[in-house]
Amino acid sequence: MANDAPSEAPPPARGGDIVYRHRIATRVWHWINALSLFVMLMSGLMIFNAHPHLYWGKYGANFDHSWLDITPGHLRVGPLHIPTPGLLGVTPHGGRFVAFPPWATIPAHYNLAGARQWHFAFAWLLVVPGLLYWAWGFASRHFQRDLAPRAAELKPSHLLHDIGQHVRLRFPTGEAARRYNILQKIAYLSVLFVLLPGVVLTGLTMSPAMDAAWPWLPALFGGRPSARSIHFLCAMGFVLFIAVHLLMVVLAGPFNEVRSMLTGRYRLPREKGE
Repeated sequence: MANDAPSEAPPPARGGDIVYRHRIATRVWHWINALSLFVMLMSGLMIFNAHPHLYWGKYGANFDHSWLDITPGHLRVGPLHIPTPGLLGVTPHGGRFVAFPPWATIPAHYNLAGARQWHFAFAWLLVVPGLLYWAWGFASRHFQRDLAPRAAELKPSHLLHDIGQHVRLRFPTGEAARRYNILQKIAYLSVLFVLLPGVVLTGLTMSPAMDAAWPWLPALFGGRPSARSIHFLCAMGFVLFIAVHLLMVVLAGPFNEVRSMLTGRYRLPREKGE
């Protein structure tokens, strides 16, 4: 005889359980983003090599005052001077001086036209899937349900506690590991709604054709030189995010983390003593 009584809610997952963690849309967008950002960052550094100086305002040329310069073996950021022998401002194999060395750029040899072709081609791979992911994220309520911070998570005490736990390499375990923690939420929301729009809009602002079609773009950023500076800072924000992201993957267990982004399946870390 069938049991008509309401079934009990399933017990929460425990450490060691394999759970479904990432939807396919998130996984596909993650890997497309990884490829497009890798190529765009490296080709962007080659484009930067053509004029390794950054400015604020409406004017930026050789004799204008810059806030960042890379010169042979030397980096200047405002009043701060940093020696960078062999790292930035190099002359590889007796060739042309470049701000970023060949191992960090696409193409590896100085080629402004080639770098622009790589950059613009992969810009489409960044923007179109990004817009689709935005639409899916709002329509499925993934952003609202999984990434929007709760009021309690934004309390200073909670933020400091999470920072302290990460500094001590004490990562969430059991059922808590199924959800994004507040530091992950802040990082992913910053990428989705600050860095990505910032890098796309400033990139468009540096195009004379787009400035003619949308004159509000250079006004929005205070001029094309300012847009170039913001574009560079957004790119460095991506570099910082990727570095921290990869470090966390290694520390949290690379096999489990990479598997979850390939298959969606994730083994919840066990509590100590389990």
